[in-house]
Amino acid sequence: MSDSFMNDWVYTDTVKEHFMNPKNILNDPDYQDDGRGMVGSMACGDQMLVVIKVENDRIADCKWKTYGCASAIASTSMMSEMAAGMTLDEAYNLTPQMITDALGGLPQHKFHCSVLGDKALRAAIDDYLERVGRENPFKKKIAKIVCECKGITDQQIEALVKAGTVDTLEQLQQETGLGTVCGKCKSLAEEMVEEFRHIYGRE
Repeated sequence: MSDSFMNDWVYTDTVKEHFMNPKNILNDPDYQDDGRGMVGSMACGDQMLVVIKVENDRIADCKWKTYGCASAIASTSMMSEMAAGMTLDEAYNLTPQMITDALGGLPQHKFHCSVLGDKALRAAIDDYLERVGRENPFKKKIAKIVCECKGITDQQIEALVKAGTVDTLEQLQQETGLGTVCGKCKSLAEEMVEEFRHIYGRE
């Protein structure tokens, strides 16, 4: 790839570095992971696998495979470096904004790529805790209320979309009653449904 092509990108030098020289790629087919998380869909253009090893409730190793754009590759590479050494609690609370900030920013229309990274990491931690038969103490801590009138959280919306129960705002309202009182949350909820449909390959 030519230097002139790279210089034309609207990406930071850090993004370019993580795209051209990604860190912690999963190359070993016999890698023995303690947890794995897959999000996205090839049909949507981005799919991500994250695998982790856990020691003493810390991420001892984090590797990944991503099919997607430069932003998806760079954000996953950065996420894998940030997660290594974190406690499970810290890693579960790693946000897209934290990943994007560490990269020096991403174009607004590429922000969803960093969302995939944190979702895949979280799914890997979920998988680890399930494998070892432990309750997940982290989910409730990061849940955000979307509909105050009905007490519906982003995690409830995510779970419904992931399960295939909800694909539209109307279906979400039927399932939960969200947005049927004051209605202020409907626009945000609709955006979330679309985002989760993309993340979980339901488009």
